[in-house]
Amino acid sequence: MTATPDREALGTLLRHVLEMLDGDVAAVYAHLDLADYRPRYSPLVRVLVADGPLAIGDLAARVGVTHSAASQTVAQMARAGLVVLAPGADARQRIVALTDRAHALLPLIEAEWAATTTAMKRLDAELPVPLADELYAVLAALRRRPLRDRIADTGLAPTRPRA
Repeated sequence: MTATPDREALGTLLRHVLEMLDGDVAAVYAHLDLADYRPRYSPLVRVLVADGPLAIGDLAARVGVTHSAASQTVAQMARAGLVVLAPGADARQRIVALTDRAHALLPLIEAEWAATTTAMKRLDAELPVPLADELYAVLAALRRRPLRDRIADTGLAPTRPRA
């Protein structure tokens, strides 16, 4: 177990929490002999099950990640044999579809999703505020006023040296 990051190193702390959460979910998949399946795949799989094949940009928007993040995850999923890519309406667009392997894994993926959702609700019961509620509040506050503006407001931010 690694040491807990410094309270003021918030980015490190957030990554540490995410690594712990994702690591434990990945361990569940490894225990099910699915070591090549990553927790980050499930949101994309669930959207593709609900909506059918989608362009990477549309998939990114539905999941709530950047196009780049979705593209990287889709590439990993393709290497794992979970999705295939087909040309879209123009040369830049690629359509993502689930493979037969992904469809065969759906009962396991859905069962793990349900178990993780229930486990997170139980974890939330131990916290002063449910984790997702707090994260949505942080997102809303940062959308109202980005951290870079808040840093500038301190008057402590370094300035570029003049040439």
